[in-house]
Amino acid sequence: MKMRGFRGALALAAAAVLLTGCGADSKATTSILSDGESDLDYVRSKGALVVGITDYTPMDYKEGDDWVGFDAELSRAFAESIGVDIEFKEIDWDSKIELLEKGDIDCIWNAMTMTDELTETISCSEPYLSGGQVVVMNADKVEQYSTIEECQHMLFAVEGGSTGEALIKDMNFRYAPYPTQKEALESVCQNKSDAAIVDSVIAGYSIASVQGFETLGYKLVLNDEKICIGFRQGSDITEVVNDFLEAAHEDGTIYEIADKYGIRGEVL
Repeated sequence: MKMRGFRGALALAAAAVLLTGCGADSKATTSILSDGESDLDYVRSKGALVVGITDYTPMDYKEGDDWVGFDAELSRAFAESIGVDIEFKEIDWDSKIELLEKGDIDCIWNAMTMTDELTETISCSEPYLSGGQVVVMNADKVEQYSTIEECQHMLFAVEGGSTGEALIKDMNFRYAPYPTQKEALESVCQNKSDAAIVDSVIAGYSIASVQGFETLGYKLVLNDEKICIGFRQGSDITEVVNDFLEAAHEDGTIYEIADKYGIRGEVL
């Protein structure tokens, strides 16, 4: 799919789903910048963009000592486009906003779901992927459940601080938090949990590609999500990354990377 008018089309889509705008906030709240210094100037002065991530196949994961994946490659290309190196920093997802505001990281680029709360707290890029939270369980049980209400007796595994945790908490269902979505899926395979709530991108890739996960399956989709990149409030890098994403659509770069990691259908 080749999108025309990428910026405007995605802005409308985001508004329809989120009922909120996205982009650089008009007031910069970070205290790490010198007087008159922009966030882009700050990153360039360091010579590196520090990207907060988690181990999140196929978005960000390690092969040997190197971080690879859809988001890893896309963020690396962006860092190159602004003339800096990239540094990946594995973070506690629950602490992502605090780390961003303190300057421990310069952006959050890890299949982050756009929410009203998020857009009020940090500066978000326009969405570049679509997805949703799905209920993953042993494949031989999938057809037994047509609604999430039928699953209320289950113990769910979720990634701590994730959209999946927020959803299951709102439903008042029992759940156990895990450090990563991969570990949440592993808990189902090991019969420690009855089901897991994870991103559809992660679920599809894991079931198709990760040894041991081929026994899992899903049918229930709980929501529709848009995925964005997060920067500090007032960051001028937000608009720069929006320009980069538009160019990556126009020249096909984003599709080449998506094809490599088996997620092209989710590219907006």
